[in-house]
Amino acid sequence: MILWFRFFSHWPLWALHAIGQSVGWLAWLFSPTYRQRFSANVKTAGLQFSQVRGAIGQAGSMSTELPRLWMGKSPAMVWTEGSLDCVESAYAAGHGVLFLTPHLGCFEVTAQALTASFSAKFGPLTVLYRPSRKEGLGQVMEATRARPGLDTVPTTLAGVRQMIKALRAGRAVGLLPDQVPPEGMGQWTPFFGKPAYTMTLAARLALQTGAKLMVIWGERLPWGQGYRIHASELNTPEKADVDLLVLQINQAMERLILTRPDQYLWGYARYKQPRQESTG
Repeated sequence: MILWFRFFSHWPLWALHAIGQSVGWLAWLFSPTYRQRFSANVKTAGLQFSQVRGAIGQAGSMSTELPRLWMGKSPAMVWTEGSLDCVESAYAAGHGVLFLTPHLGCFEVTAQALTASFSAKFGPLTVLYRPSRKEGLGQVMEATRARPGLDTVPTTLAGVRQMIKALRAGRAVGLLPDQVPPEGMGQWTPFFGKPAYTMTLAARLALQTGAKLMVIWGERLPWGQGYRIHASELNTPEKADVDLLVLQINQAMERLILTRPDQYLWGYARYKQPRQESTG
């Protein structure tokens, strides 16, 4: 698989996105299960199909852009007005920064943007990832995701300890809070009004370390022009507990998704039962 990734890593972004659009629509047309889950999630969010139609092709582009992001020349990344300043201020506070992004736009590129802009000055960014169950893809991830200024840690207790260590040292951590965690690592909390098993890790890390909470996402620009990075601080009450903070994080993710529902991964099984998994 790594040979295929190497081959496609040299392709222009517009071509990879064009292929991805076709892949996304083919998955939609030929997978009734995917189509039903997509439609059910959209209905739960109270949206019309016309508002999310573009997300079908965007889901394919999310996959086909990976060779370029992991192994190719870095694509163009533009920060939105004020985003660089608020991120810089969060780092400068010295309490660590916890970056949160849903399955919206290109979440792979946000880590690269943060690394390129801040790791030289504030130390490496630590990113939580779930090892792939597919051996070939897992090997590619291991070989390509980590880079100077970017540390990747697995969803294990050892990985959690590394994140706590990084935050206490005033560095930054990134994770996807709308990813369904293993059983025992989350709680049922409303997401678009429906109970969803939601990770408590982000809330516990923030409460335990005093880290600043930031929301960030990478908007995929049309015609392979690159990505626009959006970032803002997530304000939370001073005396928030885990339950309240988990709810507020879910609400923040909802607001973010509704700004560009045509780039959200609506086919993700957000409301599934958590799997049993060892964290040792």
